[in-house]
Amino acid sequence: MQERGQLIRQALPASIRGSEAELRRTLGPFGDDFDVEASDGIGRKTEAPWVRIFSASMSPTPRDGYYVVIHFAADGSAVFVTVGCGSTIWANGDLRPVSDEELKKRTDWAREVIQEKFGSTSPFTDEISLGARAPLPRTFEKATAIAKRIPVESLDESDFRHLLMQATEMLRALYEGQRIGRDLKTTAVAELELETIARPGRVRGSGQGLRISAEERKAIEGRAMTVAKDWLELDGFIVLDKSKTSSFDYEATKGDTVIKVEVKGTTTDGEDAIFMTKNEADLHTKERGRTGIIIVSCIELEKINGDPVATGGKIRAEIGWDIGTWKLEPMAFRVSRSKPLGE
Repeated sequence: MQERGQLIRQALPASIRGSEAELRRTLGPFGDDFDVEASDGIGRKTEAPWVRIFSASMSPTPRDGYYVVIHFAADGSAVFVTVGCGSTIWANGDLRPVSDEELKKRTDWAREVIQEKFGSTSPFTDEISLGARAPLPRTFEKATAIAKRIPVESLDESDFRHLLMQATEMLRALYEGQRIGRDLKTTAVAELELETIARPGRVRGSGQGLRISAEERKAIEGRAMTVAKDWLELDGFIVLDKSKTSSFDYEATKGDTVIKVEVKGTTTDGEDAIFMTKNEADLHTKERGRTGIIIVSCIELEKINGDPVATGGKIRAEIGWDIGTWKLEPMAFRVSRSKPLGE
């Protein structure tokens, strides 16, 4: 056990750090705080030791975010190169597993992003089975998004390093998705947008959340407007841009029908919630059934010559929108003095 501990905690991390420069380059902007961490258990040795590669800001602890992780079969028969996520949380002083439902959401999201970026998850298409009896290693298995099993007798150092690079490149795609908020529910994005409005100088975003600048937000909004206009025109509407003068974005006319359309753009993968100003909500409530909402999700951001460029997007449109079928929740209060100072 002592020899295994030295191999897991010292020898393997040292070997990985031998490729640190290349791993940092592969992580791109997330390579600045590249790190390697290993665990062989505390006290009685764990059945499933691991070594992980990560960005410290995107995954400050093994419970947070995504990372490349090397797992070992309990019987020593195989090594798994994987990309996975945090699978435990601290609750009431104890380390407890994240629910199976939440882990499925996280791993499904990771696989979707990787498949979109690379066309497939190959060569990380194996099932992970650590063969451990304890519950925690089984939780690790559920927290694995993609995996490549390498039998010990087939382990080749050059091939192993190549797999680490491939996995790290896929990890970067997940970090890029997190950076623009693709992993967040649109409810959370709406709350962050409101926080930005309320406290513009204090909201910086966390390593695992939204870090969208004003220029990036403008690019997202512009892309959403373009996608929405194209969809409306394809459906036979004549479209006028009213975004600069009214509490809605487009006036869409088809025959005798005139619809006031609100457009929302997001980098997230869902359309479960949006942020609206009071004037916008009042308009859709007053003219219920005579307005429309178009949400353009999954917008992708990239930098071209230093400038943010937004592309893609999936559209959900409701023309003749009944805002009453959605739940309106107050997210802030305007607080003002009832009397001037000095009175």
